[in-house]
Amino acid sequence: LRRRRRLRRMVTETAMAGTIARWWAHLRHGASSARRAFPDAALARIEQAIERSEQEHTAELRFAIEASLPIDDVRRGRTPRERALEVFANTGVWDTEANNGVLLYVLLADHAVEIVADRAAAARIDAGYWREICTSLSDAYRRGDFEAGTMSAIERIGRLLAAAFPRGAGTTDVDELPNRPLVL
Repeated sequence: LRRRRRLRRMVTETAMAGTIARWWAHLRHGASSARRAFPDAALARIEQAIERSEQEHTAELRFAIEASLPIDDVRRGRTPRERALEVFANTGVWDTEANNGVLLYVLLADHAVEIVADRAAAARIDAGYWREICTSLSDAYRRGDFEAGTMSAIERIGRLLAAAFPRGAGTTDVDELPNRPLVL
């Protein structure tokens, strides 16, 4: 019985320490941390990479960066995935005509990367590819390679989208979403 109580106390203390660390990370990461990681010149190059990518396929790709969540969201335990789904909805990535929009979402305070794919993209591209891209991008960010990691991820996502939704000769495709990275 003592061992169980001690183990329960240790688990509670560990969870509490993780919660406090997460709160601190979100308090520490303001808008300036996103601008340090992604200055205007890097955002312009990422925008160009998205434009180049979309010339190869008929899907829509959106990149969103968020430094941190409001502390109330952190207190409630809101996950990066939940926030990514909200951004996916609020930015209209889900509302493309062919249902093939993809959101690449980054939450800097949690060192989290999420990819949310609309119905058609999710049906044609295995979720394992998305997870692998997220893992590689997270690794790049841990090394401080924000721009290079993002460019590589966009290129890889573009190849997947080009295989699933190729742009054929004479295909007319409207650019439904802005290509400029969204800094939230």
